[in-house]
Amino acid sequence: MIPLRMKQFLQEALPANVWKNRLISDGPFRFLEFGPLDVDRLQRLGIRVDRLGPRLVACMWNQDNPVQIGGFLVVDNLAMGQPSMGGTRMLEDITPDIIHDLARGMTLKNAAADLPFGGGKSGIVCPENMSEADRYEIIRGFGQLLNRYKDIYIPGPDVGTNDADMKTFAIENGLNNVVSKPGDMGGNRIDELGGAANGIVVATKALLAHLPKLRQLPQFANMKIPNPSDLDVLIQGFGAVGAHVARIFHEYDPENSPIIKGISDATGYLFNREGLPWQKLFELWKQFGTVTQKYYHDMIVHGTHSKLQEMVYSNWANNLLTESAFCLIPASPVFNYLDVDPATNPSMTVDRMGEWRIIVEGANTYSPNPVRKAERKRMERHVYRDKGTLIATDYLVNSGGVIYAAHERIIPTPDHLLIPKTLLGHSRKIEAWLEKNKDDFAALAEKRRRTAVKKLETVIRRNMEELIDGLCKDADSLPCEIAEKISVQRIASMEKSRKARDIMALAPTINVDKSITDAANLLVNTSVSIVTVVSQKGKLIGIVTNWDITKAMASQMPMDTPLTKVMTADVITTGPDATIIDCIRMLENHEISAMPIVDDNKVVGVISGDILARQTLFRLLQTMT
Repeated sequence: MIPLRMKQFLQEALPANVWKNRLISDGPFRFLEFGPLDVDRLQRLGIRVDRLGPRLVACMWNQDNPVQIGGFLVVDNLAMGQPSMGGTRMLEDITPDIIHDLARGMTLKNAAADLPFGGGKSGIVCPENMSEADRYEIIRGFGQLLNRYKDIYIPGPDVGTNDADMKTFAIENGLNNVVSKPGDMGGNRIDELGGAANGIVVATKALLAHLPKLRQLPQFANMKIPNPSDLDVLIQGFGAVGAHVARIFHEYDPENSPIIKGISDATGYLFNREGLPWQKLFELWKQFGTVTQKYYHDMIVHGTHSKLQEMVYSNWANNLLTESAFCLIPASPVFNYLDVDPATNPSMTVDRMGEWRIIVEGANTYSPNPVRKAERKRMERHVYRDKGTLIATDYLVNSGGVIYAAHERIIPTPDHLLIPKTLLGHSRKIEAWLEKNKDDFAALAEKRRRTAVKKLETVIRRNMEELIDGLCKDADSLPCEIAEKISVQRIASMEKSRKARDIMALAPTINVDKSITDAANLLVNTSVSIVTVVSQKGKLIGIVTNWDITKAMASQMPMDTPLTKVMTADVITTGPDATIIDCIRMLENHEISAMPIVDDNKVVGVISGDILARQTLFRLLQTMT
């Protein structure tokens, strides 16, 4: 059944006629789908359509299962490539606008990471107080719902889900339709390896190398840059990302590892000027999930900690942000960790924040919402310009996880390691099949890991260099503005190289012996404005457009008039390898609204002004060139 919270939200947001006219039924599955032209309906869901997207918003649930199974999918943008890629979040308060914000972050993150995937995100609305058995059924059922969209979206883990859940998705939908799978499926297991954390560590190291350039800006003129071994760090959110940040910092370069001065989690925060025992805390995190309160209780109050006077503990976790260090790493799933206005309920207000020189964002902080973007800029004006604290924007630095995950597609699964279709959905049979192929899967996982690490090092170091160079070049810009420019420029660059085959629609065809009525019916039942007229052997001999039908009706032609009387025989065509820019020029130069795409004398698709407007970033390209 549909989750109660989800049902209440949708009933309040959408009128009854939308449910009646737009509801798609597929057995027990139900879907409400909206595209970029559904501006009003999406606005009711809290989503504002802009030049980047969204491409698809889907509300979906299982109507028949007694367990509440449902949630949302947003495919934001496919300019970098198809399918889109992004995690599946599982929380009680998931709404479409939250998933859209995260999907937009993935659009920018995948572009910043130079990955051939669009941006998407999904969210499961989980019921309160669910049992472990119900949780498994919800994950399994949501994977079944996602199967409908496997050509345009690949899920990975996010807040509330993990690598084991991705294995459940893979059992339902196949190995190539999910990322961050466990090692026994050849996966790059983001949670286990700390892929996102690895990116944050690389970004911090790269920033230290490029920071001297910022001294040309007045707010950084007197900045003292520590040696790597003297770097002190605060980690807000000692969890799946933050705990691995502490570990990887020390494993990455043991002789130059930083001092972890403070951490926070759901139970409070710990701070020690001389540094915290990160190894002990990491082991506690693996065992118990939260560590600050337990460490304080076991090791300080009832233990033999020798430096009690130097250790600070508070059960108010947000107060970690009043402490000072050279580097702050926000890694808690809270986008609004800093703001000027307390009314926005930030983790900390700017007037009370500690003294930091760099912030390396390990949490998802981006939102395309104009109000939130304005709040972000207001915060950065105070933090970056007035206080001289550099902010490395989230999607430039925490893309390590998606880089790891993407290599499960970039390095494809060999055919002999694809789960046989007859086994899909049968977990026990698949487990036995995996065991038979465990050596091959282990080798594949290691190959993917090594390649991902190399890519991560290259792209994130480049991002940090471009961020600092951009700020030095344009002293009036804020870090969030330079970061967005970096990602959008890569999207625009990719857009320029896309071909007609990447966006063309299926070509509705009609035989030359048909009538105007037949062509009109075909146009009504398709989403394109052009029908290709072909001979008995399939050769293109003309086209009929909406305008041709309208002109025939205005001329009072009988509706059984042969197509040869209204079709255009002198047809302008292009091939599937024509660039989008070439297609736009042809439409403009010939003053036509659509044209067939022809390959080897056969019509393989059509392209039109409407398709170009919906599926490309032409307007965005115009503003950037």
